[in-house]
Amino acid sequence: MFPSTQKPHARLAPSPTGSQHIGNARTYLIAWLSARSQEADITLRIEDIDSPRVKAGAADLILEDLRWLGLDWDHGPIIQTERLSLYEDALRKLKAAELVYPCTCTRGDIAEAASAPHLEHEGPVYPGTCAKRSVSDAATLHRPYAWRFRVNGAPEFMDGFHGPMHIDPRNIGGDFVVWKSAQTPAYQLAVVVDDAAMGITEVVRGDDLLTSTPRQLLLYQALGGQAPKYIHVPLVIGPDGRRLAKRHGDARIASLREAGMKPATLIGFLAWTCGWLAKPAPITTRDLLPLFRLETIPREAFVFTPTMLV
Repeated sequence: MFPSTQKPHARLAPSPTGSQHIGNARTYLIAWLSARSQEADITLRIEDIDSPRVKAGAADLILEDLRWLGLDWDHGPIIQTERLSLYEDALRKLKAAELVYPCTCTRGDIAEAASAPHLEHEGPVYPGTCAKRSVSDAATLHRPYAWRFRVNGAPEFMDGFHGPMHIDPRNIGGDFVVWKSAQTPAYQLAVVVDDAAMGITEVVRGDDLLTSTPRQLLLYQALGGQAPKYIHVPLVIGPDGRRLAKRHGDARIASLREAGMKPATLIGFLAWTCGWLAKPAPITTRDLLPLFRLETIPREAFVFTPTMLV
């Protein structure tokens, strides 16, 4: 998609499944600062393949949120649902190597594969019910089926925040879905195909996606792509220890903007949570660049309550 160069290339990859909140903003800010501190290009990619959960107007609101925060990009926005032919090509390659098989197991399992499988949503290990099937068996099936990837191995990797990691995907779900019965790609396949095609060299995302990394590395091996450097940063969570959500109060970026908050105020608060400021104080994204240090970000998740921004 982009010219082949040695220049670092990062991405922002929001999903238009709802409003963006300050937890999303914190991760985007870290990703943007990491990229710009290396003079990397940034691609904005709207990950909208999870069509049942996509909200009307959410993609436009994401663009507004990011611009309000002062986060820019060099390419995009790229829309995943406009790239289905690339994912189909990748699936054909996996089929040719017999690295996938048709799976008719529970619709719930297959539906879960649409979105990124955050840590708290990891289900039981797939028992391999359909694993004895070959690609050609798909022609004999008379009910909907998905395509599962055969997990064989547990690639180790060096995370840019957590250090050496060894997560065995055989213990956290086993063979995983790469293509849904609705004839659309699942998250794991789409994100690998996109990152490889765009020449992404660095991925910064929440550490609830750590378990996705070995699966994606297996797909890189299977498809012949060059995996990026991964940096998984701690989340913003509510007092109950769960990922930030509606139940924790209104922490949406749009709500803060409508309430009259200045972007520099929110950026300063987020910078404080990352250890770049001694206390919350207004600052722009550009002015924050010289202060960016990945190593100062606390190792634990940040516990947020809406009263912190009052």
